[in-house]
Amino acid sequence: MDAAKFKRELLEVQSELHRFAYKLTADRDEANDLLQETSLKALDNMDKYMPDTNFKGWVYTIMRNIFINNYRKVVRDQTFVDHTDNLYHINQTQELEAESIESNYDIKEIRRAVNSLPSEYRIPFAMHISGFKYREIAEKLSLPLGTVKSRIFFTRQRLQSQLHDFIA
Repeated sequence: MDAAKFKRELLEVQSELHRFAYKLTADRDEANDLLQETSLKALDNMDKYMPDTNFKGWVYTIMRNIFINNYRKVVRDQTFVDHTDNLYHINQTQELEAESIESNYDIKEIRRAVNSLPSEYRIPFAMHISGFKYREIAEKLSLPLGTVKSRIFFTRQRLQSQLHDFIA
């Protein structure tokens, strides 16, 4: 297959690839990045494509493999390995926080402020700081995505104003 025909076919599947990328990532920016990376990889490996085979399937496979590799890399980067004897530093963080009277007071004040929030604000906020994404919170609480985002935003603002002394 000549380069012009290859590029034409790649352009023809871009919209379908973008939908597939969005389905994999559930984020528009990540989907755009994945689409761009897939297109570049396909162009770089144009010579490896076997003519008269399923072009769309070939490009989809490239995208899926890039997505899987990126996911594995993120998981690997987030994994913390403690190389100290007896995992001393992993267990030490909670003890260090509890040692300071001031930090104990600060933590109690923060908890008090968070617990004083109405549950429709406290629950999404707690889920968000626990690591849930907005989309996941919306699904679990059966709320629209915009409602979840605004509740978390307003909760942050309210906590910042209540805890202004601790921020400064």
